[in-house]
Amino acid sequence: MKEWQAKVVFPDWKGQPDDTLAMNCMYSFFGYHGQGTVYIQTKPEVTAFRMYINGKRIDTASLRGGECFSVDVSGMTKDGENTVQISNIIPSGLTEAVTVFIPYPVILPGSPREEGINELTLEMISDLIECDIDNGFTSAQLAVIRNGRLVWEKAWGKINTYLPDGSRDHSSPAVTTDTLYDLASVTKMFSVNYALQKLVTEEAVDLDSRITDYLGDRFAGDTIASLGHEGDLPDLVKIRNWKKKLTLRDLLRHQGGFPADPNYSAPYLHTRDQTGASGRINPLYTENNGDETTRNAMIEAICKTPLEYEPGTQTVYSDVDYMLLGLVTEQITGEDLNTWLRKNFWEPMDLRHITYNPLKEGFDESDCAATELNGNTRDGLLKFPFYRTYTLRGEVHDEKAYYNMQGVSGHAGMFANASDLAKLASVMLCGGYGKHRFFSRNVMDQFTAPKKENAGNWGLGWWRQGDNQRVWYFGTQAGSGTIGHQGWTGTMVMIDPVRNLVIAYLTNRINSPVTDAKENADMFDGNWYTSSTLGFVPQILSLGIDAGPDLAGQLLDLSADMVIESMKRVPEKIRFSEEHPSVKNVRSKMQLFERMGQKSDDKEHVRYLRRIVKEAVDQVSADHEKGKENE
Repeated sequence: MKEWQAKVVFPDWKGQPDDTLAMNCMYSFFGYHGQGTVYIQTKPEVTAFRMYINGKRIDTASLRGGECFSVDVSGMTKDGENTVQISNIIPSGLTEAVTVFIPYPVILPGSPREEGINELTLEMISDLIECDIDNGFTSAQLAVIRNGRLVWEKAWGKINTYLPDGSRDHSSPAVTTDTLYDLASVTKMFSVNYALQKLVTEEAVDLDSRITDYLGDRFAGDTIASLGHEGDLPDLVKIRNWKKKLTLRDLLRHQGGFPADPNYSAPYLHTRDQTGASGRINPLYTENNGDETTRNAMIEAICKTPLEYEPGTQTVYSDVDYMLLGLVTEQITGEDLNTWLRKNFWEPMDLRHITYNPLKEGFDESDCAATELNGNTRDGLLKFPFYRTYTLRGEVHDEKAYYNMQGVSGHAGMFANASDLAKLASVMLCGGYGKHRFFSRNVMDQFTAPKKENAGNWGLGWWRQGDNQRVWYFGTQAGSGTIGHQGWTGTMVMIDPVRNLVIAYLTNRINSPVTDAKENADMFDGNWYTSSTLGFVPQILSLGIDAGPDLAGQLLDLSADMVIESMKRVPEKIRFSEEHPSVKNVRSKMQLFERMGQKSDDKEHVRYLRRIVKEAVDQVSADHEKGKENE
């Protein structure tokens, strides 16, 4: 493992004469203000040289030839690119005379105000989450990093919010900033993507290599004709040929041809062979007992799974893509993802609140925010052998990860707290941490660039803002190069390189009753609240970044808008007098508006907004009452 952001040898660090006559005595590196140490090693013959950081001269008079020195440059560094200059080495004509070792920046404690974030926006975010929890939302955790500093971390709510029967759990302890959350699909970026980015940097893997290079000919040869659903698929010979050519890059682009979400964990996924005979594609259907039997059967099942379209011709987000990429990564490294990631990322960065299978890694249930109330049954709607029926705490919710992959998979399974996750995500701003180099800049550019000219909202796995295509998650103020991902349990990470901003926002929104299992078994009560929408955090927070001191009026107006907008999400068949979670969300936004109004000095404007809000609520409520009567 390389230890430095840069090891630069002067003079002529580029190794050839400099046509500009200026470039070879300078080198630029990534840093943040208020932190930084560079290390200098000189040849014994060196008697003097001049050194500058960002134009400020370093006193080198005491630096003797043949010795190593550390130089504190924290008073000279700035956010982003910094420049070191080594000039006038005496005696002239020496080669490899002065070597400069430059570490990566790390994440230090900080405050919002010092990093240009108006604290009123953070107060509004906190008030909103508190109001949602008062009205039935579950729990949340937030960490914000800017300019290399953890400026805010906070937690709201309880480890478990509801009992299996849907009543409130009043005995549950509160979540803390150390509580682990089930990251769901956020796992994809910080397991497989991080692993492959590091392996590509080290030239240990080629993204254009084929899956058959790792899983063998069975990946294509064992394919069965269909998954048993309606509609015809291409013929089997064509599908097998597609699978023979399938590459890692195809899977990273979610253009591999696999179905969106085959349910390998339920005993109803059927196939047919070429004669029309029915068969099962499911792996051995057993409980998660910790051995390799089910995992090996899962690999066999993926090999059998047919493609639904020619790779590269469509984009279909599929967990199978990242299950495969995780298996390939393990083949390359010779270790399971949990072990390899811990050794190569978590331990070097001293991240102690991130893991797969937390209950097997020294954590207990009280350390983990709970998810589904009745296992994977959707409040009793689904009944399969071995399906969990108890409230999930510290076990991955995702069915394929738990039942088929022993809890460790490339598509889901990681748990973390927001602060450690944000620190891990900050690596995407510079490529390393302290004395640990993880990714080259070229590799980061390769993975975060638009995957195609007409698909600016996708990198290789990474979600991109593109042309306002991820505003539901990243807000309208994020630049086109902002990247991140979200997870089904209610999690989100956003990385904005232009503003040196990282947001990790975690919830357990599915730790709540299913609203109407017959209508939508995947719609939990928690999904109706603003706190579950994820993107409200960067949207509000961005208003306070490098903004003027007086945002109170703007935020008050916004809170009134949020009341009116929340009413649009209430289904027409629901009366405002009912205890539907969408109505509770409206009440929460009204409560938020009142909090904001109490803080305002402009009481006349508050009274004006109250009239607007009341008129809107009364009108929509009357419309819903009328619609209910006409049913």
